[in-house]
Amino acid sequence: MKVLLVLAVLLLMVTLVITKNPKGSHSLRYLQTLLSWPGLAEPQFIFVGYVGNTQFIGFNSRSQSQWSLHRAPWKDQQTPEYWEKTIQEVLSEKRNLKEVMEKMLHIYPNSTTGNHTIQMRYGCDVLPGGYFSHGILELNFDSQDYIILNDELHNWIIDGKAAEMLKQEWEDTHYAQIVKNYLKGSCVDELLTELDLGKDYLLRTDTPRTHVIHKVRPDRKIILRCWALNFYPAEITITWQRDGRNQTQDVEVIETRPAGDGTFQKWAAVVVPSGEEQKYTCRVEHEGLPEPITLRWESPQSTIPVMAIVLCLVLGALLTGAVVTSLIWKRKIKG
Repeated sequence: MKVLLVLAVLLLMVTLVITKNPKGSHSLRYLQTLLSWPGLAEPQFIFVGYVGNTQFIGFNSRSQSQWSLHRAPWKDQQTPEYWEKTIQEVLSEKRNLKEVMEKMLHIYPNSTTGNHTIQMRYGCDVLPGGYFSHGILELNFDSQDYIILNDELHNWIIDGKAAEMLKQEWEDTHYAQIVKNYLKGSCVDELLTELDLGKDYLLRTDTPRTHVIHKVRPDRKIILRCWALNFYPAEITITWQRDGRNQTQDVEVIETRPAGDGTFQKWAAVVVPSGEEQKYTCRVEHEGLPEPITLRWESPQSTIPVMAIVLCLVLGALLTGAVVTSLIWKRKIKG
């Protein structure tokens, strides 16, 4: 059971990678996951929905709060009737996915593990102005069989015997055309509705907070890591330059990741020879910045002269005070 749940989490993480869309475009993604293992009376069903990189709806059949579907502040505006309708739609999706799993298990009746996972991901993208630009539907069974609707939303791309069976069934029912109509119609309407309800949250801009940190490796080379924190939306570019030229060697860049508070974070690191740190600069580009910013590592040594001056002034003041006090004390004695 634990292995299966870990697999499910990994599949969720792989599927819900930060979406990189052209500026001004938006995406809607739904992910359904059905989990089955020995001893489980009813398969576990997980359903999540994302606008861009922000989850707005979620359902887990084994969670105590499974009937609380909303995951975003703007969903509080919805009526009880809306949520009742949504719950019924989610349960219908569960039944459909369960039927698909049962059909696929007939193709592999001798599976020994008894642990099975089936996932379906679908959604649409819109361009600035709300015009449809792209749609997607993918189904994966036990990480071995898959069936994908092609970019033209017309034909199926498959791998595996179970996927071949499902393709034949879907072609007989003209399922591709049904999906195409949904992706170009209702899916776009759902996305535009969420963008309108959550515009104060989804269409905001948070400027990244940036800094560079310095670390010495065992071989005495230096790692410079350029951080961008607390920014929104997720699209951002971080590059390292040496003497004004983009650096590609010895550079590591992580994928943009959620910070857990509705914002995102990202870093890019470069390995440089000791003593050459000041030749390298980090360039950050983001929608929240009026123009790209350039920053470099600031050596702590650069603050020593200032600290020395301050220390001398303090010591000077103390010495002057001591001399004045001594003179006053001597005059008092002579008096």
